[in-house]
Amino acid sequence: MGTQLIWQKSSYSGGGDGNACVELAAATPANLHLRESEQPDTRLTTTPLAVARLLHHIRSGGDA
Repeated sequence: MGTQLIWQKSSYSGGGDGNACVELAAATPANLHLRESEQPDTRLTTTPLAVARLLHHIRSGGDA
């Protein structure tokens, strides 16, 4: 049996229980899972460094 993941909703997803949310869960200290709430069984596994770089790029207004 695997460890229960604790999902955190993005603060930019808005309030309420809607399904327009990006969620993140720490699987291990070296791995994070990302999912979109409308399709919770589809997950992207990545590293904390990759997420930090993505957030920095978004916050700095970088091009896509």
